[in-house]
Amino acid sequence: MSLEKPRIGWLGLGTIGLPMAARLVKAGFEVRGYDIDAARRTAAAGRGITVSQDLGGAELVFTSMPTEDVLLQLVKQLKLGDGLLVETSTIGPEASRKVAEAVGPYLRSPISGSTALAEAGTLTVFASGPRAAFEKARPALAAFSRAQIWLGEGEEARYAKLAVNLMVAVTAGMMGEALALATKGGIGWEAILDVIGESAVGSPLVKYKIDPLKRLDFSPAASHALLKKDLDLIVAAAKAAGVPVPLAEHMHAIYRDTLSSGRGEEDFFSVAARR
Repeated sequence: MSLEKPRIGWLGLGTIGLPMAARLVKAGFEVRGYDIDAARRTAAAGRGITVSQDLGGAELVFTSMPTEDVLLQLVKQLKLGDGLLVETSTIGPEASRKVAEAVGPYLRSPISGSTALAEAGTLTVFASGPRAAFEKARPALAAFSRAQIWLGEGEEARYAKLAVNLMVAVTAGMMGEALALATKGGIGWEAILDVIGESAVGSPLVKYKIDPLKRLDFSPAASHALLKKDLDLIVAAAKAAGVPVPLAEHMHAIYRDTLSSGRGEEDFFSVAARR
């Protein structure tokens, strides 16, 4: 391992955080990590991560938290020393500002992509905060992402992540309506999915979801509960910014309904299969 590589601390070794941290190990970084879940700690140790609550003077401290509340509680206790916080969670701009109040200047680095892309090291990073912080963290970010896009000095990355996730949620709902119309018109389920995949609307997201839709396999890559949480943030941020988001509000209501019907742990794209 090159001595020039910064020491990494990683807090939050969940389904997306663990493969990201493991990519850093694979790239030759020394990584100390921790998660409150014992099973996740065991999995991390099996992938070359030194499991410890003591981050050992880490120069870059990454966080990957499930909710704003969990993150805000964590940063109140976080002792960074001379380390730089690189925060990858999906949170709103107001919570992000509270993180800055707690820790000072830090790099907002939410990611776009699935667990499969995290394993492959081909996520996309939206970054904002001090430009110098971005340049310091960029070699580490590149270990788990194919693109690192710096957007500005403030909360720009938070808005970018929410904007992309708004499009993800609406794509699922839009595809459900399209599939319902096509199958009522007599087109077979697999045939219309092939048509969509080969058409102008066959985005990377759509193509990724076609095979599970054909098999009606709704094992969660991202659950209904997660999309509902993201839409909570999207609708709140849009309201604060004075931006009407009727499509986001429509999908927000749909995911609220799926949670109340007990489907919260299905993959969020199952809303496209309303057959």
